[in-house]
Amino acid sequence: MTAAVLDPADSDPARLDPAALDPADVLRRYLIADRQAPHLRVNFVSSLDGAATHDGLSGGLGDAADRLVFDTLRMLTDVILVGAGTVRAEGYGGIRFSAEAVAWRLANGLPEHPPVAIVSGRLDLDPAHPVFTRAATRPLVVTHAQAPVAAREALAAVADVLVCGEASVDHTLMLRMLTERGYPQVLCEGGPSLFGSLLAVDAVDELCLTLAPLLESGSGPRVSTAPEASPRRMHLAHALPAGDTLLLRYLKPSEP
Repeated sequence: MTAAVLDPADSDPARLDPAALDPADVLRRYLIADRQAPHLRVNFVSSLDGAATHDGLSGGLGDAADRLVFDTLRMLTDVILVGAGTVRAEGYGGIRFSAEAVAWRLANGLPEHPPVAIVSGRLDLDPAHPVFTRAATRPLVVTHAQAPVAAREALAAVADVLVCGEASVDHTLMLRMLTERGYPQVLCEGGPSLFGSLLAVDAVDELCLTLAPLLESGSGPRVSTAPEASPRRMHLAHALPAGDTLLLRYLKPSEP
């Protein structure tokens, strides 16, 4: 894809108004050419100064343009990957799409709704949480062999539990197991710790980043917490302005 040219003098209202974004164009920009090849896409929103939250929640940074990308990426994925802390903090419920999104998925050979895969080492998840009880598709819980047995048995009643690793979650094994279950297209929605763990094993193929027009200041978290990860360069696929918000898509460079 060709990156958009950002011209500060361009004041075309159709280009700058978030409501004027064409959903079909947004869909085209985020399509994956080869859906059979494993691909890990991460989606985050950030303030201008790098904060991942506003008033403690990532949703406090988003706007209509960010929501359009958020919904589009969910529609395109095979599975939504998220950390247990994010499920609790962001108020995750059952994932249910609009009739239009369901129709698109069915027309493109996908099931109506993707499952949510929740990563938790301690399994401090309530089986009565709406992410389980209101799910349109049976969720997955990803953990390790030394996680509490009683919690694993309780969660097995409401989700498929995947054991990936012995004393901690093996994220490389997790992605391989998801692919083997028919979920090669993975959308990670955070949080920063999970994103960092995926960076540490060089598993991230793509970052979709909404840059919110806010200087948050404070001491909130960054989008990634990964002290053990090595720096890596990414390729800009597009930069799409929507009002004062900037929608960025970065891809891992192709191997030489």
